[in-house]
Amino acid sequence: MAPFDETIALEDRALRVRRLAPAADDGLERTTLVFLHEGLGCIEMWRDFPQRLCDATRCRGIVYDRTGYGRSSPWPDDPGVRYMEIEADEVLPRLLAALGVEDCVLVGHSDGGTIALNYAARDPEPLRAVVTLAAHAINEPVCTVAIARAQEAFAAGELRQRLFKYHGDNVDGAFRLWSQAWLSPGFEPMDADGRLPGVVVPVQAIQGEDDEYGSELQLGIIAGKVGGYCETRLVPDCGHSPHLQQPAYVLAEAARFIAPLALAG
Repeated sequence: MAPFDETIALEDRALRVRRLAPAADDGLERTTLVFLHEGLGCIEMWRDFPQRLCDATRCRGIVYDRTGYGRSSPWPDDPGVRYMEIEADEVLPRLLAALGVEDCVLVGHSDGGTIALNYAARDPEPLRAVVTLAAHAINEPVCTVAIARAQEAFAAGELRQRLFKYHGDNVDGAFRLWSQAWLSPGFEPMDADGRLPGVVVPVQAIQGEDDEYGSELQLGIIAGKVGGYCETRLVPDCGHSPHLQQPAYVLAEAARFIAPLALAG
């Protein structure tokens, strides 16, 4: 079945969703993979990784544009520095309910990985496991330096032009929300001490060795503070997008991790 997009209305916002089906179906009931994109991402910016992971695990998938990104509607009210917590605590549960997803594995890149961990901290009923790609548990100086550079590139126009084709009229709001939050004094992407111990589902945390937005410290904090099983993978010759920069390795590792957890029931 070819992927198709639909708009899911959630009272105060509308989110664009794409459903994926694995290339081969053996008739067994499996969990659903739900993909959460990066801070400036959208459905298209995942490229073919979600479909390939669905094919490798024989799971169905959900990819969507988060609030204010891609073709989803803007934020109804400015969420400020709490945008990731609000997505995890309020928006994602409503979306999963609207889609009828009762069993899932979250696969999150960068901000999406942090949102996945925030969501998992409440041990929600649908959640089976979490895979993070370059997630942030804390805000490091290397991250703020990289975002300050992105701010300069956006103001110069070239970065805005590249992002406009993905986000259209959302582009300015999406960039402003992301950059201003991360550069706010004292900002942290999550309450790592308060939330990570509540994550009791299995976690696989993957990060590039040359990640321009974070160091290996992120993996150590996630693994050290979650309340359940966690495995980490530091990927050589790789920056902030492991699934795009080292796709064969990341696909194999994520599929290996998910496969024994995938069968529903």
